Amino acid sequence: MIRCLSLAARLAAGCVVAGLIAGCERPPIETEQTGFRGTGMTQIYNPRTLASQAGLHAAPEIDAPARVRPGGPKAGDVYQNVKVLGDLSLAEFGRTMNAITNWVAPAQSCAYCHVEGNFADDSKYTKVVARRMIQMTQHLNADWKPHVGETGVTCYTCHRGVPLPQPVWFRPVPDTTHPVLGDRAGQNEPAAVVGLSSLPNEVLSHYLLSDKDARTIRVASDQALPSGNTRSIKQAEHTYGLMMHMSQSLGVNCTFCHNSRNFASWDESRPQRATAWYGIRMVRDINQAYLEPLSTAFPALPTGRLGPLGDSAKVACGTCHKGANKPLNGAAMAMHYPAMTGAQTP
Repeated sequence: MIRCLSLAARLAAGCVVAGLIAGCERPPIETEQTGFRGTGMTQIYNPRTLASQAGLHAAPEIDAPARVRPGGPKAGDVYQNVKVLGDLSLAEFGRTMNAITNWVAPAQSCAYCHVEGNFADDSKYTKVVARRMIQMTQHLNADWKPHVGETGVTCYTCHRGVPLPQPVWFRPVPDTTHPVLGDRAGQNEPAAVVGLSSLPNEVLSHYLLSDKDARTIRVASDQALPSGNTRSIKQAEHTYGLMMHMSQSLGVNCTFCHNSRNFASWDESRPQRATAWYGIRMVRDINQAYLEPLSTAFPALPTGRLGPLGDSAKVACGTCHKGANKPLNGAAMAMHYPAMTGAQTP
């Protein structure tokens, strides 16, 4: 009896220890020093996590270049109702359509956007949306180079072979459950977007959609207190929540962009901070100019396209990055597809 109790006690103790260990990251952990020693300028990576996510960040093969006949007809001269890619050659047009199918809806094939037997028909909402998304991709590659650089983006950057990219988000439902306390802005409701912390989880609608709050991201004062700083603690928590979202989306910590010696100083920040500054504004541009106006184009079914307030799904940093500091680990795909950059067939 005593021997059995002793064995049971040891098993219980072993379970407790195993549970405690499971809550920690076991070594080895890889580190990359990006600043002077002793400043905390270090990026930390878990090699097992990186290995498990390698497939997610692998770029697909580039299709063979189209064989273009000089002086041949353009897609808009042969096919009906080609409103965006009409300047492409017939071969490049077909190559682009095949690529988009594989990037967005490989399981559904052409019928995901087109009416079989009448490809010119615009009755499917997916075709209307896809046309606008091609225009958006061309806009990003042409006008947002301070963020996307020469690497650029394609449909695959967000979609990764599925019709609805993940993650996406919607306008939050106003909190009316606490009329005395007022709007809690999603505080103390742990959400993945802010690292399951108690920070406000409405940061995406504040900073990645609305222009009103765009200039309140900076909360550190550049003047002496008390008159210099007009930002509230609540505003600081919103900014912190946005930074948590960006860190998670890129799989990095604060010192990827900021200098730990002086977080607020632009002069001492890493170059990535300027890239991120443009990225915030680029995402806001996408949501305002391209995704929010499509709310009326989406039907109620299938679910996932519209939020509880009837708005269309919107993007955030993680929609492209998905845990990597460079989407697809920096693979340059756009340059191989003239339709993605708005260029004509070479």
